[in-house]
Amino acid sequence: MLNKNLSTRQVSIMTGISKSTISRIANGTVSPSADTLEILAKGLKVRIFDLIDSPYK
Repeated sequence: MLNKNLSTRQVSIMTGISKSTISRIANGTVSPSADTLEILAKGLKVRIFDLIDSPYK
């Protein structure tokens, strides 16, 4: 699982996704769409695979 020790504010700045959305994704209250995962991966300079915590990797 990805852990870069970034704040929601930092991730928001890097990706253009709102802090509230980042927080809801991080807390597991919403599941990000494929498009959102792509934006997150691009902004964080990681692979989408790195963002997914699944036993089916």
